[in-house]
Amino acid sequence: MTGTPSNRSAGRPGDDRERVLEASDIVRVIGEHLRLKGQGREFVGLCPFHDDHKPSMRVSPAKQIFKCFSCGAGGDVFSFIQKYHKMDFREALEFLAERAGIELTKFKPATPSNPDLPAGPTKQDLYGAATFATEFFQAILRHPQHGEAARAVVARRGISPAMIERFRIGAAPDRWDGLILALQAKDLDVRAFADAGLVKRRENSEGHYDALRHRLIFPIQDQIGRVIAFGGRKIRDEDEPKYLNSPETRLFNKSATLFALHQASRAIQAEKRAIVTEGYTDAIACHQAGFEFAVATLGTALTPEHGRVLRRLCDTVVLVFDGDEAGQRAADRAVAVFLAEAIDVKIATLNRYTDAKDPDELLKREGGAEVFRQALDGAIDLLDFRFARLREKLRGAGLSALNRAVLDEIAAFKDMGLDRVEPLRKKLIEKRLAQLAGVPESTIREIVGAGRRAPMSGQAEASVEAKPQDFARTWPNELIGCLLVDGALVDRVPTVDRDLLTPAAMRSGGLATALAGVAIVIDELIRVGEEPDVHAVLAELAETNDTAGQAAASSLAYRVQEETSHEASKLLEYFQATLARAREQRGLAGAPGESAESALARMRQQHQQSPEGVVRPRLPRPPGG
Repeated sequence: MTGTPSNRSAGRPGDDRERVLEASDIVRVIGEHLRLKGQGREFVGLCPFHDDHKPSMRVSPAKQIFKCFSCGAGGDVFSFIQKYHKMDFREALEFLAERAGIELTKFKPATPSNPDLPAGPTKQDLYGAATFATEFFQAILRHPQHGEAARAVVARRGISPAMIERFRIGAAPDRWDGLILALQAKDLDVRAFADAGLVKRRENSEGHYDALRHRLIFPIQDQIGRVIAFGGRKIRDEDEPKYLNSPETRLFNKSATLFALHQASRAIQAEKRAIVTEGYTDAIACHQAGFEFAVATLGTALTPEHGRVLRRLCDTVVLVFDGDEAGQRAADRAVAVFLAEAIDVKIATLNRYTDAKDPDELLKREGGAEVFRQALDGAIDLLDFRFARLREKLRGAGLSALNRAVLDEIAAFKDMGLDRVEPLRKKLIEKRLAQLAGVPESTIREIVGAGRRAPMSGQAEASVEAKPQDFARTWPNELIGCLLVDGALVDRVPTVDRDLLTPAAMRSGGLATALAGVAIVIDELIRVGEEPDVHAVLAELAETNDTAGQAAASSLAYRVQEETSHEASKLLEYFQATLARAREQRGLAGAPGESAESALARMRQQHQQSPEGVVRPRLPRPPGG
């Protein structure tokens, strides 16, 4: 913040931020990323910012803010997009603007502090390289000569033009420098393409060569549709391997990425289940046949990271495989997901219903969609599947041998992490295991042992951001909460009492440390004649990526909103009572003989000297400074 109205356009109606904010309903935006359920005036869902096993995140349509009452994450729609997709504010603004069909004013990035330093490709450069490559591969597929062999594969696989467009399918030319020549013609930096895994440096000479050559190309997108990697299927039978994926990069984590999630996420929420297949063409065939809640892993087993993403969208994952042996391997690998995440995992093996080797082959047949639907509806629970296979394997064995095998299986569950599952889910699993094994629950508990709960491998750690209960009910905290809910309340503060709204007075009155930056932003908004409601405050905090301040502001706004029952009359009454309490303690505000300007300067210095790692908002200058 600059402290001057002329530079405060970011909070005024009609500017880019306000236009995008008005067009981006927070319930719809968050609902596109995870499943929300209505609860009274609000919506609730599993928080994506910590290992949430019950809906801890609340979204307010009235205030257009979200708040997690477990880990403390909170803010407006920009805050959510920034935190969920690890974007800065400008990236979030551009994403939401594109989503809403809003054209932004021309943006001029800030000049680097030291332009002499060599700058490597940024993440935005990598996204740009991936986008350029996608369009290049699409153009090659359409090319009469260079795309002919790839189009023959598409026709043979029965992929429709609609699916080619939906999944942005393309082709790499049969040469070592097709993409290289294209980017050189546009004078693009080859380093971004190298970092994105699209080109490789030659070992024994200068220059680069294309990483993907003479392949049908499947762009891999993140949940919001940005291309982050590529998969290439061979066109010539003699080429190996059959599929070739991009290497892992700053954009692409194979173990946490699902092909077709961008296209499938809404259908997954509607169906409350997700189909997980083994390949790109299987997932595309599902979408083409109307099963739009299908995704595919990228040459890996279903991982806990995959499970975490899907758990926010649905209740059940159905793994689709083509035979008993493949299904058994899938079941073995899926146990870690089942134990790590509170999501049901089922196994659908196609050979129970058809001789088709995979969903792609089945769904191309007449009546294949109905057979596929039967396979999905007949999917077997993971635990049932494993124990049924175990009994089949030991058919004819004696009772003691069967019991030993069953108990060994249960012990294996312990080794895979059953004793680290959260208590209620652990108890339910133990009960189910006892039923399947035909032994008392006490036996299962004895094998598993009590065990202290520990985080699963790769589990997201909870944030340490402010929660509503963290704030004492001091008058400065409550005044801030009221102003965040309704910034117009500032007009009800008599001139003689305006000193109570200064950061220095609030600090002396018991202001929470987490709200120091929020108080400074509110003071500046008031000084430039703007209402300090939660959206104006969040806008300023977003400019400096002050996530702690955003969480604190959202927490307090939520608490005051709840305590006043979302009613304007009760809010006004609460505000006036808090203001009266502040007047009674006026003598405590500020050090004896210290002016407001001096107190604010002192507070600014203390705030700048807070512990390292804390993101601090830009602080206002004293009047006349």
